[in-house]
Amino acid sequence: MRRSRPTTTTTAAVAVAAISVLATACTGQAEQGATDDPNARTTINFWHGWSAPAEVKAVTDNIARFEKAHPNIKVDVVGNINDDKLNQSLRAGGSKGPDVVSSFTTANVGKFCSSGAFADLKPFIEKSRLDLEKTFPKVLLDYTQFEGKRCALPLLTDAYGLYYNKDAFEKAGVTEPPQTMSELAAVAKKLTVEKGDSYEQLGFMPTFHGYETVADHYQSSWEHAYFDEDGKSNIAKDPAFAEMFTYQKKLVEDLGGYRKLEKYRGTFGDEWGAKHPFHTGQVAMQLDGEWRLGMTTDAKVPFEIGVAPMPVADDERDSYGKGFLSGTIMGIAPGSTKQNAAWELVKFMTSDTQAVVDFANGIRNVPSTFEALKSPDLTFDPRFKTFLDIAQHPGSSTPDGAVNGSTYLQTIQDFGFQYEKGSVKDLKAGLEKTAAQIDTDIAKAK
Repeated sequence: MRRSRPTTTTTAAVAVAAISVLATACTGQAEQGATDDPNARTTINFWHGWSAPAEVKAVTDNIARFEKAHPNIKVDVVGNINDDKLNQSLRAGGSKGPDVVSSFTTANVGKFCSSGAFADLKPFIEKSRLDLEKTFPKVLLDYTQFEGKRCALPLLTDAYGLYYNKDAFEKAGVTEPPQTMSELAAVAKKLTVEKGDSYEQLGFMPTFHGYETVADHYQSSWEHAYFDEDGKSNIAKDPAFAEMFTYQKKLVEDLGGYRKLEKYRGTFGDEWGAKHPFHTGQVAMQLDGEWRLGMTTDAKVPFEIGVAPMPVADDERDSYGKGFLSGTIMGIAPGSTKQNAAWELVKFMTSDTQAVVDFANGIRNVPSTFEALKSPDLTFDPRFKTFLDIAQHPGSSTPDGAVNGSTYLQTIQDFGFQYEKGSVKDLKAGLEKTAAQIDTDIAKAK
């Protein structure tokens, strides 16, 4: 779970500026290279972003298992490190900086790899004879490399699905979760109970500010391609994007309109706290990640909860079961003088089956290897299987990498904010303008 991590587009907004500096600092920086003896007694530094007590304990327990398996390597751990702090440390370098780094921002892997912010892992992978295709699902391999350069490996996965209030479903006479986007709209309207100029219960919060209902999460319900074969933005040419924006805007209108929904959203509790609107019954369905199951348990939610894949486009019903994927990534600091020892930790945490299973149990995330996904040692709630299946579905997707990281996703999201509230009237022209901006930004980054 990511209690310390913002949602995808929030992450983009915060991280893009920081990572752009990181890229400037690291581009052209000579890597120290892997010249250290991994069998020598040494100490390496591992920096990560988790901060919640249960998460920190899971990290500590995993490091203890590594140190037992590698008694010559001691690991000093620093937690609650966001990309800004990571940027500062990589710029400063020195013995107190990290040797092994992790990030929740998968959309920035393109920038990490192309700028040299993370070291190239190819030599380590080849030396270890780690068969990536037999170890990790394809989507995870895609989002940890960029244009053939692999600078990261996946460490646990986030899979997104649809949570629903079974008590509210029964009261409204809804017997099954929706499987298509039209069904989602129909069920959302049926579950919505108005109260004056507000709501007693909202079937689904459709606005792009509605926590996880961001543009790229929605888009995963349609088969789509962010870029064409020439690397140009495809959002104005691929009809899936216009279909998604059209659908989302109509759902906003059908559920009361932008202003009414945004006013109601102002009554919501914190996304990462006990008063989340799904926990309190203010919203009957919620697009969210696998960690929400654990959070509903912690919040002692008083109703029965169902979990299903997110509905898909009406003409893609046969792809039902897919979803949006993201996750945590691990890499090696290019300035580290202990890269061989650092690789031992990266390899252990990302590919050792028992280590991945134990860490997934502790963090309550989806395991990131094929063997861990089918391990009998997983101790999850039975409903968690939905997310395990989404993580392995061949149609599940994650945004493409780009040389400027998640900037293009933020550009699309910014357009969505303007379109849903009516500031942009012409969808086609708006998408064309947005695509041109994306291409300009990428050209400048190159």
